[in-house]
Amino acid sequence: MLSEVVMCSRCVMDSTDPDISFDADGVCNHCHEAKIKLDRGWFPNSSGKEQLENISNEIRQHGEGKEYDCIIGVSGGVDSSYLLHVAKYEMKLRPLVVHVDAGWNSEIAVKNIEQLVKSLELDLFTYVVNWEEMQDLQLSFLKASVANQDIPQDHSFFAKLYDYAAKNDIKYIINGSNLTSESILPQSWGYDASDLKHILGIHRRFGKKRLKTYPKMGFFMHRIYWPYIKKMKVVRPLNLIDFDKNKAIKFLEENYGWRYYGGKHHESKWTKFFQAHYLPEKFGFDKRKAHLSSMIASKQITREQALKELSQPLYKESELVEDKRYIARKLGISDVEFNALLLLPNKDFNDYPNQVSLLNALRSFKRIFGK
Repeated sequence: MLSEVVMCSRCVMDSTDPDISFDADGVCNHCHEAKIKLDRGWFPNSSGKEQLENISNEIRQHGEGKEYDCIIGVSGGVDSSYLLHVAKYEMKLRPLVVHVDAGWNSEIAVKNIEQLVKSLELDLFTYVVNWEEMQDLQLSFLKASVANQDIPQDHSFFAKLYDYAAKNDIKYIINGSNLTSESILPQSWGYDASDLKHILGIHRRFGKKRLKTYPKMGFFMHRIYWPYIKKMKVVRPLNLIDFDKNKAIKFLEENYGWRYYGGKHHESKWTKFFQAHYLPEKFGFDKRKAHLSSMIASKQITREQALKELSQPLYKESELVEDKRYIARKLGISDVEFNALLLLPNKDFNDYPNQVSLLNALRSFKRIFGK
C-alpha cells in the first residue's frame, strides 16, 4: 500500500523526495537550506551591484587586447537568454556565445538564439554533436533506466563550452544558473552530469557505437586542471542582481521578440519529455515542485500560485502522443520498442560506475587544506 504524500507547509516540495524531512511546523529541510543559500549567495541589492561591477571590471581588464573577454553558453531558454543582455549592457563584456546542438533543439529555442545574438551584435559559434553518437548514448541511458536522462546532453554542453574557453584562452565562463529559481533541487531526483566515468560505464554496457567525437570532460580536467591549473572562473551574474524569472520573460518578449516555450528547460524537446513525462511517470519526480519551491523561497511567487500551477497537467495528451512518436523516430526505434524502454525497472545511478568516492575525497581535501 502506497504511503500518503506529505507536502511542506511553506513550499510545495513533498515526500516524493525520499530524503525530505520536516520540522515541528511542517517546514521541509529544503526551505531551511534554501534560505541559507539565498542569504549567502543572492544579492539583489547595493552589495550585488558592487560585486557585479567589480567582477565586470576584472573580466574586462583581463580580456584587454583579446577578441573575447568571456564565454557564455546559450540554450535559447530564459536564463541564458537574459544573461546575454546582462553581459552586454550591464557588465559591458565582449562574450563569445556558444551553442551546443545535441539534436533536440526546438524551433523556438533556435529562433530565440538567432534573435538575441543578432540584436546584441554578438558572435555565435554553434557546435553540432555527432547525432549517431548522441543517439546511441541516449538509447544507452534509456536502457540503463536511471533517473537523469539529460546527462548525455548536459555533459556535452559543458564539456564543449570549457573546451572552447581553453582553446580561445578565455578565463571567465559566464553562467546563467541562479538561486532564485534553482536553490532547491533534491539530489535523489537525479545525478551529476559531469561524471564521465558514469557516462562511459553505461555506454560500455549498453552502447553499440564508439564515442569518437562526443564532447567529454574527465574528472581531472573538470575538477582540477581547468579551475586550479588554468584558473578558469565561473561567474554567475544572475545571483548579483534582482533576477525575477517572470519579469525576465516579459522583458525578453518585449525587447527581443523572444518566445516562451512552456516550462523550465522545455527549449529542448528531449528535456521537455524527460521532465514532464519520464520523471513523473516512471520515478514520481515532478521537477516543477523544486522550481516553484525555489521561487517561493526567493519570494517571487506565493505558495498558492505554485499550487495552482501544479494543478495544471504536465502534458496535453495529444502533445504527449506526438512527442513520443517524434522521439522514437529520432532514436531510430519503433513506438513499441520505445514504450518497452520506458517500462524497464527503475535503477539508481549507484547501479553503474561513478566517481562519487573520488569527488568526496576531493571535497574532503578542500575542507582540510582550504580553497
